[in-house]
Amino acid sequence: MRWYVSIGAVLIAGVLAGGDVAGIAAPNPKNRPDNPTSPQGRLLAEKEANPSVDVELVLAVDVSYSMDIDELALQREGYAQAIISKEFLQALKSGPNGRISVIYFEWAASSDQKIIIPWRLIDGPETADAVANEIMKTPIRRASRTSISGAINFAMALLDENPHRGLRRVIDISGDGPNNNGVPVVVARDAAVEKGVIINGLPIMVKEPSYSTMDIDNLDIYYEECVIGGPGSFVITIKERDKFREAIRTKLLLEIAGRVPERPVVPAAARERRPVNCMIGEKIWQDRWGR
Repeated sequence: MRWYVSIGAVLIAGVLAGGDVAGIAAPNPKNRPDNPTSPQGRLLAEKEANPSVDVELVLAVDVSYSMDIDELALQREGYAQAIISKEFLQALKSGPNGRISVIYFEWAASSDQKIIIPWRLIDGPETADAVANEIMKTPIRRASRTSISGAINFAMALLDENPHRGLRRVIDISGDGPNNNGVPVVVARDAAVEKGVIINGLPIMVKEPSYSTMDIDNLDIYYEECVIGGPGSFVITIKERDKFREAIRTKLLLEIAGRVPERPVVPAAARERRPVNCMIGEKIWQDRWGR
């Protein structure tokens, strides 16, 4: 069951950073992660048998050109401040293991993902401070296109590589536009959910939709119907800049605690699905540039 909530909000401060595959050999099936005799297969089996963290949390952050510098900065600052907040640290200790594993990456096109923070354990104030400092010290960049599906697929590979096994695996997607590059977003979403991964969303809607940035109306509904998935998945919408920090902190607290928002609007199972074109981003791009 999925739940939806809208928290008026906006986020965080930062700086600007502004082939031929024919000869590639097919992967050796003996090395596939689903082969229990392969090194990666043995690692996955060991992780499954011995959960060592409460949550494996992937923070996937949009840095496409539709995001302005203020939004990118607010986004960075929001995550950093949420991780060191008293509420976050209290939620951390409420789990059976008292620690989580987190990774933070930024994404744009289907082939453009950059890891800002590799897998880190957070088990208290010191490790939380270290992660927050790493997030803030990396220069902010922007890039072209928006591939939510690429971000999900990249996140799934990161989860397979995580040395720590969690009781839950969560991908946390933030962004301000629909998928317009890579495979359809529902294909990536459904594949992740089939493997037991939960996807939550943080649609950023602080600007009026603009032709130049490929924004769409009702991005929150697009996220609800096309992006999030898995038991208890939810969307928290940011519509006001001064609510950015609150929205991010709320989302992280819910993810750590394995809870849904206290005031769900409508449970997915209790309502009809709204008509949403999950290929709207691709259509806009095609209509505008013909490719």
